[in-house]
Amino acid sequence: MGSMLCKEYKTTGKVTPKPEQATGAVGSYQSKCSTEKMSPSNVEDVEYTAPVAVCKTTDLADNEMKQLEFDEDTNILLVKQNGRFQAVGAKCTHYGAPMHTGALGQGRVRCPWHGACFNLETGDIEDFPGLDSLPCYKVDVSDGQVLVRAKHSDLAKNKRFKNMVKRDPTDERCFIVVGGGPSGAVCVEALRQEGYTGRLIFVCREDVLPYDRVKVSKAMGLKIEALQFRDEQFYKDHDIELWLGVSADQLVTASKELHCSNGYVVKYDKIYIATGCSAFKPPIPGADLQNVMTVRDFADGQKIVASITPETRVVCLGSSFIALEAAAFLVSKTASVTVVGRENVPLKAAFGEQIGARMLKLFEDNKVHMQMESGITEIIGNDDGKVVEVQLTDGSRLPCDLLIMGTGSTLNTQFMAKSGVRLNKNGSVDVTDFMESNVPDVYVGGDIANAHIYGLSQSRVNIGHYQLAQYHARIAAINMCGSVKKAESVPFFFTMVFGKGIRYAGHGAYTDVVIDGSLEDLSFIAYFINHADTVTAVASCGRDPIVAQFAELLSQGKCLGRNHIANPENRQAWTSMLKEPLPKVR
Repeated sequence: MGSMLCKEYKTTGKVTPKPEQATGAVGSYQSKCSTEKMSPSNVEDVEYTAPVAVCKTTDLADNEMKQLEFDEDTNILLVKQNGRFQAVGAKCTHYGAPMHTGALGQGRVRCPWHGACFNLETGDIEDFPGLDSLPCYKVDVSDGQVLVRAKHSDLAKNKRFKNMVKRDPTDERCFIVVGGGPSGAVCVEALRQEGYTGRLIFVCREDVLPYDRVKVSKAMGLKIEALQFRDEQFYKDHDIELWLGVSADQLVTASKELHCSNGYVVKYDKIYIATGCSAFKPPIPGADLQNVMTVRDFADGQKIVASITPETRVVCLGSSFIALEAAAFLVSKTASVTVVGRENVPLKAAFGEQIGARMLKLFEDNKVHMQMESGITEIIGNDDGKVVEVQLTDGSRLPCDLLIMGTGSTLNTQFMAKSGVRLNKNGSVDVTDFMESNVPDVYVGGDIANAHIYGLSQSRVNIGHYQLAQYHARIAAINMCGSVKKAESVPFFFTMVFGKGIRYAGHGAYTDVVIDGSLEDLSFIAYFINHADTVTAVASCGRDPIVAQFAELLSQGKCLGRNHIANPENRQAWTSMLKEPLPKVR
């Protein structure tokens, strides 16, 4: 029973954990950032180093954090909050951002670059992107000195794995995670971290291990080993069955069955579905020609890189993130790159006209031809079936050896069409605040989820953010394991073009954009304000950690209004609100 050689795997449906089975907090770090007095027996504990005096108690004010040296190879982040000292790792586990430059919240710290959040008590990751948690250190105060002890295993490391259980052969449950993207990758780990010891199947459509999909359009030349979250041994060590190159064909909720492309029918007790989306090719004549490509998967990037030479003339259709990131990557490697966009400026839908105009200039300054307020009406090929030209809406033609379509996507939910799971018109699935669909035991997250967010939006929203996809997975896993955890995340996304990083947090309609700083110098903050004079979102370039601070403000249940940014001499005065007590919830 349970072998992949079986066409059907039956489960008992039992979900009650055994008394000796760890649940809930099993994934937490075993030694919290304690400030209890260290007894001689603890000091001699071989698991930890001897105490190291890192600073004086007077060196930090309340609600202050500093990066300090623990030894020549290890820095720590020391935080003083509510009169208590706590210490965790100094660098974000995602891309290594210095955490002391981030946003300090109540009991947690948020990465300045991409918004990942870590608990100060445990070091555990609580919001994303990323997979791993921060090392957490024991802290003591003695004779006016702050003393810190580290686990020997954490020295010189910026990250740590949360504890994970393995499969218990007597646990007859079967959970399935469908979708090998960032959401599915987090879910399988979180399930083991939360104490799930049953069979765990990870269904991945691509034939490679789960990887960092964000880099596909930004750095197409990277090898898969540089992108993968974990190696194959990691999944074996934690009894996670990888089904690579397998997709879901049909979900039958009445009998709790998943029909897969490899011919197997698997019965599940609970299932998490995060199948994401596929790149959309508009029905333009000639779209089926060779060298007309999209960018979504690792294989897409590899195919594009293999097709270019220094003489290649590239056209990118679309002026949003995928097309622009591809254009930025390719312009230094080919003869020419032209972006064809429908709007008058790129990224207008995301950032508005002012920032869009500055992005237009940035691309033009970097030798990308920007053909705005245009489109492609026909793709012309040669006798070999390869694209050689594209015809624009004004009738003119551009030479083209490679056409990349960054023209949106469609949600991969067709296999649920007759499952009983309700699909919206765009293919998304409404979920509860606990990531469960209308069908019990069917959880949905990532790009295909229509979910509530933390902020001003009162209705569900369908947002394809990398950070949200990973967050959905953690919340779903916690609830699948029997605990109760509500989704309360602020949308946060980011891009990098020509060495300029743009961050954005929040969501909602706006009627005005207030710019603080210099668009010309690409050092600015943009406040997006709605009809009620409330700031719905904040974007920035070169002004970290302001977007992380705004995300943290919203996560605390606080609100930013036009009046808070009215003084042009100090529009960041509102950040002091982060130190104020949390609002009382009735």
